Amino acid sequence: MRLILTPLPNIPIVQFGDDLIEIIFHGLTQGNIILQDGDILVLAQKIISKAEGRWVNLDLVQPSESTIKLANKIEKDPRLVEIILRESNQVVRTRPGTIIVEHRLGFVCANAGIDHSNVAGDGDKNEEWILLLPENPDASAKAIRKKLEEKSGAQLGVMIIDSHGRAWREGVVGVAIGLAGMPGLVDMRGKSDLFGYKLKITTIGAADELAAAASLVMGQADEATPIVHVRGFPYPLRDGSLKELLRPKEQDLFR
Repeated sequence: MRLILTPLPNIPIVQFGDDLIEIIFHGLTQGNIILQDGDILVLAQKIISKAEGRWVNLDLVQPSESTIKLANKIEKDPRLVEIILRESNQVVRTRPGTIIVEHRLGFVCANAGIDHSNVAGDGDKNEEWILLLPENPDASAKAIRKKLEEKSGAQLGVMIIDSHGRAWREGVVGVAIGLAGMPGLVDMRGKSDLFGYKLKITTIGAADELAAAASLVMGQADEATPIVHVRGFPYPLRDGSLKELLRPKEQDLFR
């Protein structure tokens, strides 16, 4: 098996309304890549959010009294906390400088995935802009996949990723927050190991494994490589969704 991850070169700074399909194909051309059946395109959440206009100007946010109280307790900007709460189903944990929530999409993360880095909005430079996660990353991935397949004639997978922290581990890693045309989980139960033992509980978070690899290639700072082409994914493509990767609350021992 050989897995090849290639960051697409010369990707411009994405703005609201930009045609991501055109941008992707321009990057593919620049990288001398012709799409084939089984290829996957991994896209950073940030360019999806920017193209979809998921900006918020903190100068226009009016936090509630309860939000101000919470923000003072955890030592965060009340305007930011107000948006975090609007994007969340519930607050899971807090401490000074940190707020962990269940995002409205169902996963647990810090700050509801709201971004300050590599974000700039139109208007006065003193205005404070933040970027929210896409409204529906699965739907975004599905729409992009459909257009890519129509234009290329190849059967493809598309994944949108973000950087999340993890319980019991330091550092952020790439994780899938939206996918189309590829599995989130790969069920290995019933298959044999090297010694003929039948696997009973093993399921592989294949989408998150690939997301982490793609994130390593993308980088986290000024690399400007938010799109990665993947060839050699070792599992069959199929319809998939974020829900596959979300552990039910009744099985979540951390809550």
